[in-house]
Amino acid sequence: MLTRLKVSGFKNLVDVDVRFGPFTCIAGGNGVGKSNLFDAICFLSALASKTLNEAAMAVREEGASASDIRRLFHQVDGEYDKAMRFEAEMLVPSKAVDDFGQEAAATTTLLCYTLELEYAAEPDSRQPARLTILKEKLTYLPRSNANASLLFPHKPGTWRKSVLTGKHRTADFISSKVDGNGTRVVMLHQDGGGHGQPLSRPAQNLPRTILSGASAAECPTVLCAKREMESWRRLQLEPSALRQYDEINAPHHLDMHGGHLPATLFYLAGGNQPDAVRSSAIYSGVANRLGDLIDDVRSVSIDKDDKRENLTLMVSGRDGTLLPARSLSDGTLRFLALAVMDLDTQSPGVICLEEPENGIHPERIPAMLQLLQNIASDTDEAVAEDNPLRQVIINTHSPIVVAEVDDDSILVAYPQEVCQGEKRFHAVAFGCLPDTWRTKADPPAPIVAKGELLAYLNPINQRKKDSQSPMLEVADGIQAKKSKPRNRVADRNDLQILLPGLEGYDRL
Repeated sequence: MLTRLKVSGFKNLVDVDVRFGPFTCIAGGNGVGKSNLFDAICFLSALASKTLNEAAMAVREEGASASDIRRLFHQVDGEYDKAMRFEAEMLVPSKAVDDFGQEAAATTTLLCYTLELEYAAEPDSRQPARLTILKEKLTYLPRSNANASLLFPHKPGTWRKSVLTGKHRTADFISSKVDGNGTRVVMLHQDGGGHGQPLSRPAQNLPRTILSGASAAECPTVLCAKREMESWRRLQLEPSALRQYDEINAPHHLDMHGGHLPATLFYLAGGNQPDAVRSSAIYSGVANRLGDLIDDVRSVSIDKDDKRENLTLMVSGRDGTLLPARSLSDGTLRFLALAVMDLDTQSPGVICLEEPENGIHPERIPAMLQLLQNIASDTDEAVAEDNPLRQVIINTHSPIVVAEVDDDSILVAYPQEVCQGEKRFHAVAFGCLPDTWRTKADPPAPIVAKGELLAYLNPINQRKKDSQSPMLEVADGIQAKKSKPRNRVADRNDLQILLPGLEGYDRL
């Protein structure tokens, strides 16, 4: 679970400091930087398993060249920042398995990972530019700091007790320094608390982070941090992937595009050796969830074709009509995928989802939000097999979403002017509502101006229709067409009574 993220120098994220709860909703206008925050999270995730350049190329624009890695750095008037810095506070799983099947147990689960990267152009212009490590650090956060780190509402005696373990430690798990020769080095320390010789590597020559190469034998806690960061992912549910059938032996976890939906549901229901009671409960649970979105649902099932060795997801209407997934609407498929993900308790981590309301009828958006909040860990109950350590972060433009989510869960992204020396530019800021848990942080999160919420709380502009001038507008000698009077739906007298008033605008 990602509890806090500080980013500077990455895209338009400058001195950003955001705290997350189990469920977070980020609202903001187009192009303000909501997606850049998701990019930063996914970049850190990629750095836990890929080389520096592979991770960078995974977040740049499709079709760009390797030299465009520079575009990840914040820039003003064509001048790029020299470095980017990330600091992530997180709760990591207490156990993990490395690439060789060796199990590891973390000595502590509340950690802070710091990474600084710079852009390095090769002297030979024929060689692509690359990223190099300035600093890498993984440090222990004392359990006594839990009250300051875990500010979101939760039960200390149950949820916190189940996720927070750790022994006192004085040494970092990963540290950086400049040695006697003036060379920057990154060191991996053993879990024994400073005993034994650390593994030291010159930072300039590292193709990947030290964390990404962790194993159970060298440092179990670093491995648990690596697995946690690898589980941070962005869901981009694509109808084309959701409509596909699966082979019987296909992977049984949803991928980032929603692929393997039939195989995942088939596996959750018991696969080739199902327990009748459990199988019925799984399929009924998904059907009931889907019924929150559309009324005409009797059952959900998987059609297993032994001859072709494939699996097809089927939905039955109340009249008994069977429909394959390819016949369902885009919004229905996305909702169905999330319902299956809710049941897949073996898939923990951070889920970033953009505009989940897409394709959903306004009346059914609250059902979508309830489903997303159910996917996130219940902080009133201990983390267990039926309550995984899972986190959901969404972004939205929807007034309905903003109005429906808990006030503790909302963050508003907005542009703010920043001055650095002689430079003045706009960067993204993230504000919360007054009297919510983020205002108790040190430093407290900025309070969002109420004016930033007007477009969400009163989306219908009820100003009187402007009288249309009979004159034609002229621009640069070109005569424009005369504007025609409009009669919007919101202007109808018989609907005005149903719309919210504008009282209080002058007090905001």
